[in-house]
Amino acid sequence: MTVFAQLLHAEWTKFRTVRGWVVGALVAFLATVLVGLLGTGGTKLPHGSAEPLPVGPGGEAVSDTFFFVHRTLTGDGSLTVRLASLTGADGAGLTPWAKGGILVKAGTRPGSSYAAVLLTGAHGTRMQHDFTHDRAGRPGAGSRWLRLVRTGSVVTGSESADGVHWTTIGTARVRSGAVGAGMFATSPASFHTSGRSVTENPAVATAVFDHVSVRGGFGGAWRGEQIGGAPYGPEMRPGFRTAGGTFALTGAGDIAPLVGGPALGNAFPVEAFLVGAFAGLIALAVLGATAMTAEYRRGMIRTTLAATPHPGRVLAAKAVVLGAVAFTVGTAAALVAVRIGENRVRADGYAIFTVPALTELRAVAGTGLLLAAAAILALGAGTMLRRGAVAVTGLVVLIVIPYILAMSAVLPAGAANWVLRVSPAAGFAIQQTLPRYGHVWSEYTPATGYYPLAPWAGFAVLCGWAAVAFGSAVVLLRRRDA
Repeated sequence: MTVFAQLLHAEWTKFRTVRGWVVGALVAFLATVLVGLLGTGGTKLPHGSAEPLPVGPGGEAVSDTFFFVHRTLTGDGSLTVRLASLTGADGAGLTPWAKGGILVKAGTRPGSSYAAVLLTGAHGTRMQHDFTHDRAGRPGAGSRWLRLVRTGSVVTGSESADGVHWTTIGTARVRSGAVGAGMFATSPASFHTSGRSVTENPAVATAVFDHVSVRGGFGGAWRGEQIGGAPYGPEMRPGFRTAGGTFALTGAGDIAPLVGGPALGNAFPVEAFLVGAFAGLIALAVLGATAMTAEYRRGMIRTTLAATPHPGRVLAAKAVVLGAVAFTVGTAAALVAVRIGENRVRADGYAIFTVPALTELRAVAGTGLLLAAAAILALGAGTMLRRGAVAVTGLVVLIVIPYILAMSAVLPAGAANWVLRVSPAAGFAIQQTLPRYGHVWSEYTPATGYYPLAPWAGFAVLCGWAAVAFGSAVVLLRRRDA
C-alpha cells in the first residue's frame, strides 16, 4: 500500500470513529432535505390541480398554445402566404414576441415537433423549430411573404418582401408522413413587476393572411383548431374568419420553451427542492473547519506530522476523505429532497417543471459537488486560521449570506449578479435547471432563479476559491509546523 493510500485509510478511520464528525454529516443530510421541503410545500392550489406541462422533443417543458388553421400535408409540398398584418386586440399594441405565420407540425398534441416561419411583434421575421431553435430573418415590422417547403423530412423556411425574390432563413427536420400545415397566431402575456409582486397582462394577436397558395400533397379543407387550450377563456375570442381567400386568425399563448420567472406560474423547478443545500453547506463547513482545528486544539497535529512529515499529503488525504463524504451526503440528500418534494407538490396540485434527464442529474449530483467544494474550502480556511468558529463565520459571510441576499431579491439585480460572479456563492449555479433563451421573454435575474454564470462556470468560481484556500493552507502548514 502506498504512503498516500495509508494516509487515506488513516483519515477515513479517524473520520468514522469520531462521533461528532459522523453526526455532523447526518445533520448536513437532514438539513439539506428538511429545509428544502419546508420551502416548497404547505399550500394547496385552491382550484384543483395544475395541468401537467407539455414536453418538447428534447424533454424540456414547453408552452404550445396557439390558434391553428391547417390542412393535412402528406409527402412533399409547399405553403406560401402573404402576412398582411399582425396587430393586437382592439387596436392594442403587440407584445414583443407575439407571433403570426405558417408552420408544419407533426400532430396537434402540445409539445409535438414543428417548424415555423413567422413575424413577431418587435423582433422581425424568424424561423423557429422544436421550441428551442430560433434563427433571425429580416428585422422590422410590416407585411411579409412567407414560405415553407417540405422535402422528405426537411422543411425550409423563406421570406420575401414582394413575393418574387426569396431569402432562405433556415431549415429544420420534421417527421415524414402526414403532418398539419397552415397558418397560426399567438401572443404571450406581458408581465409587470413591482418589488416582489407580479401582474400578468393577457394579450392576443390577430394575423391577417392573403395570397394563400399550396402545392404538393395537401388534402382536405382548411379547418381551425385551438392548440393547447384557450389560455384566457372565451372573452379573448380566439378563432378565425375567412372571406375571399383572406384569413384573419386571433390567438393567444406561445410556441416556445417554458422558462422561469413570472411566466412559470403554478409549477416548481427542480432547484426549488434543493434550496436546503445552504443549510447542509453550513453543517459541512463546520465539519471541514474542525477536521484540522480539532487536531491543533488537542495537540494531535504534531503526532500526525511526525508520523508523516509531508504536510501537503496529510492535508490532501483529509481533503479527499472530506470531499467524498460531502459529495455522498449532498447527492443523496438532493436525490431524496427532489423525489419527496416532487410527490408533495403534485399532491398539492402543482405541476413540475420538466427538464431533460441529464439536466436533473447535473443539478442533483451538482449539489454533492457544491457541498464537497465548500467543505474543502472550509478545511483550507480552518487550517489557515486555526480557529473553527472564525473559519465557519467567514464561510457563512462569503457563501451563505450572499446567496440568500441575492436570491431573495434583497439586493438589486445588478449587485446580485456581481456577487454571484465573484464570491464562492457562484457555486450554487450548478443547481440551476431553468433554461435561458434569447427568443423568450423573462426576467433573467437571481430573484427569479437565474444565475449570471452558467452552471459549470459558477461551480468553477467556487473551485477556484477552494483551490486558493487549500494551496495557502499547505504553504502555511509547512512553514508553521515544519
